[in-house]
Amino acid sequence: MADGYLLTAIIVMTVVTWLPRMLPLMLVRRRIENIFIRSFLFYVPYAVLAAMTIPAIFFATSSIWSALAGLIVALILGWNRRSLLTVALGASVAVFIIERILALL
Repeated sequence: MADGYLLTAIIVMTVVTWLPRMLPLMLVRRRIENIFIRSFLFYVPYAVLAAMTIPAIFFATSSIWSALAGLIVALILGWNRRSLLTVALGASVAVFIIERILALL
């Protein structure tokens, strides 16, 4: 890969990630009073996290069933306000158990 192409790609990626973050800070100087916009901005991080995590869950295992079991366990533990470590370990154990059961079949 040519050094010029790599440098151009890094600069473009920097601008693309920097621009959406800095434009609102530069354009909006006062507190946002609109309730709809404030609630929209409040839920954006959760929506982005879900959009990045859910597809990764289903492609991380060799079976859709083990991925679904891990997701269900993680949702149940998260809904019951368990710690992040507990949720991650519980989902991992569920995936491990289902993968072992499916390997025996």
